[in-house]
Amino acid sequence: MGAVSPAAVLGRAKRVVIKIGSALLVEQGQLRTDWLQALAQDVAGLRAQGRDVVIVSSGSIALGRGVLGLPPGPLALEQSQAAASVGQIRLARAYEEVLAPHGITTGQVLLTLDDTQDRRRYLNSRTTLGTLLGLGVVPIVNENDTIATDEIRYGDNDRLAASVAVTMGADLLVLLSDVDGLYTGNPQDDPQARHIPHVDRITPEIEAVAGEPVSGLSRGGMKTKVMAAKTAVSAGCAMIITAGADPHPLARLRDGARATLFAPQGDPRSARKRWIAAMKPRGVVHVDAGAVRALGQGRSLLPAGVLRIEGDFQRGDPVTIAGPEGALGQGLAGYSSHDAQAIAGHHSTEIEAILNYPGRVALIHRDEMAL
Repeated sequence: MGAVSPAAVLGRAKRVVIKIGSALLVEQGQLRTDWLQALAQDVAGLRAQGRDVVIVSSGSIALGRGVLGLPPGPLALEQSQAAASVGQIRLARAYEEVLAPHGITTGQVLLTLDDTQDRRRYLNSRTTLGTLLGLGVVPIVNENDTIATDEIRYGDNDRLAASVAVTMGADLLVLLSDVDGLYTGNPQDDPQARHIPHVDRITPEIEAVAGEPVSGLSRGGMKTKVMAAKTAVSAGCAMIITAGADPHPLARLRDGARATLFAPQGDPRSARKRWIAAMKPRGVVHVDAGAVRALGQGRSLLPAGVLRIEGDFQRGDPVTIAGPEGALGQGLAGYSSHDAQAIAGHHSTEIEAILNYPGRVALIHRDEMAL
């Protein structure tokens, strides 16, 4: 991996999460429309190549405070939430307006820390984002600053972007920043600071060189970017930090612009399987021989192949999948134990009549199991 360039990693990635900081998007309270239009062209180029693209965008508070005429400097929590409320509408509209001419539909997804740490909310987020991507939509993700308080917030969109990348099994996370990568010191203060083009492993030395924020709009700095990298690479997702201030930052990256590449540890699929397999199961789903054959062919577990349910679990909890010959592996339950027991042995078309709500087809989706 050491000899692979950031451009090459971008070129082969199938699912890309792009994080955009406030300082790139908003200048003196105004949206940088020309820059955003150029970025939209880059995104359209990736989509035309069949790539999935998710954008994690800062900027709602910066936009909202400009509209509301709030003073510069730190804002009280309630002022930040009010600014986010006003800015989120404008931010979503801006992305819609620049991507629509390329035939790209956008969708807004607002998340908090709880949404990616709680397993049920995590599954809901993963399912929603996955469905949007399957429909050809480019989701625009932001922290839900209108309701998030300190105990349920990320506080910076670098780590939010890393969590989204992990949730979606992305191959690559690109952090567009006001610097072109990681340095041995702060390049604005230290003329001897050296650029670090490649990080094979995040060591204490790498963590030690991470500096503090250098922008008045950004809440994160290089320290939060390295923290984001630790999250991403451990899940098999490569991460790139590159400068984004000039137009067409993704095209520039493709053409060899300076950047820092954090190498992934494995691949997203295997990392996710290891994560599921390591969980402590909350119950057992017993399946028949037909379901065992279907699972062996890479299919999801449908209710029709379930014989009985053991244990007390909720949607998103890990459960053991057991066939007539014993345990096959583990998966994340798509239903609670109560609802799973009710639909066990029934065809998927009967689920709504049994549960009185239109449930999911699979009791455990193939992407949520490790056999």
